[in-house]
Amino acid sequence: MNTKNSILLISDDKEFLTTAEQKLIFLRNSDAVVCSDYKNAEINVELSAANIILIHENQDKRKTLEIINSLKENPGLTLMLVVSSYDKEFILQAYDAGMDDFILAVDDDFEYVIRVVNNIKYKSLKFDDFRNIKLLMQLNVIDKVTGLYNYQYASQVIENVIFDNLLDSGVFLAVSPAEECKINFSFEKLADAIKHSVRIDDVVTLAQGAKFYILLPKTEFSGALAVLNKINENYGENFKICAGISSIENRSFKEMESASLHALSDALATHAAYIFAENKPDTLDEWLENENEEPKNYKIFRQVFNKKMDKVIAPVFYRLQKKWEEKLFKTKIEQYTNEEECVFHLKNDRQDSMLRIVYPGFSKIIIYVNHEGLDSPENNEIHLALNKISQKELVEIVENFIKEFKYTSQ
Repeated sequence: MNTKNSILLISDDKEFLTTAEQKLIFLRNSDAVVCSDYKNAEINVELSAANIILIHENQDKRKTLEIINSLKENPGLTLMLVVSSYDKEFILQAYDAGMDDFILAVDDDFEYVIRVVNNIKYKSLKFDDFRNIKLLMQLNVIDKVTGLYNYQYASQVIENVIFDNLLDSGVFLAVSPAEECKINFSFEKLADAIKHSVRIDDVVTLAQGAKFYILLPKTEFSGALAVLNKINENYGENFKICAGISSIENRSFKEMESASLHALSDALATHAAYIFAENKPDTLDEWLENENEEPKNYKIFRQVFNKKMDKVIAPVFYRLQKKWEEKLFKTKIEQYTNEEECVFHLKNDRQDSMLRIVYPGFSKIIIYVNHEGLDSPENNEIHLALNKISQKELVEIVENFIKEFKYTSQ
């Protein structure tokens, strides 16, 4: 690993160059600090082999944005803007141009050093990301023109994000240009507008036709509308998009895709900016809540439980196993489901604990929590109605079980 970092200070203010160079004296002796004016900045980037660039705000702010735009083409560079004052609009423009971080010119020495050190670390991560993206482009997972995931990998990418992060809330959008904007719009420009309108945790993929899918984790309906407005604003030219919006709760990718595409078709047909896909009623759960006096059919109860096991219990157990298997030191995690029971089992040298979900028949399940060798409140039974089994409820119960295991195994 290369421990030497070359830092380039760019400014037309000689006094600032002298002051800023002094602020960086606490970096390693092997770290070289080079100064340059704006005119010779790009050639000095090459000559100094610099990878951390501090760009001092020029009196002509347009020049500052131009040099950021120019230097951002090199993925190995980390760009820090040094501003004379906190100008929100200019800082946002600089971020849009490709800046990675900013600092005030009058900040203390330690602030300069901390920011530069953090950006040295960030540079390494940024380069790894660039290398990974390049590999994914070669494998055609990521589209080379837009930089977005290709449609054939959309399902895998989005479901992995949902499962790995235990997401039980958020929205999924299918978006396309409004009918009146489909003739002359630029597909690449729309892709760029979308990328500049979402956060780092959001996921954007290509869809079939002139469409895009957007996953917004832990986002409410109002947040989705804010993203749609931002996309229109970033595209400009009085451009308008339409969207079909689906919740992600208890839905597979296929279900989210189908619901959002149907809603998008309705939005396009009615010239609406968006339509929110209604949750498909769960007829089996609805049957459980029916208060009529007709006798209940045991087979239907079993169907409800089997559905909950496939759609809720098994995915939650799997995701929690993946989440905790590296966090619980020297602990074996097993989980499985079958017709008789659903088991989440934790075992190490000190403790053997098991959470079992058993279906005794009719409208309830019983969750047995047992920590071996204990006769305490930690060992208990939870009775839960079938129509109350949700990902959120189950995650909370299993997470509490894991916390109890950690406590009892100390």
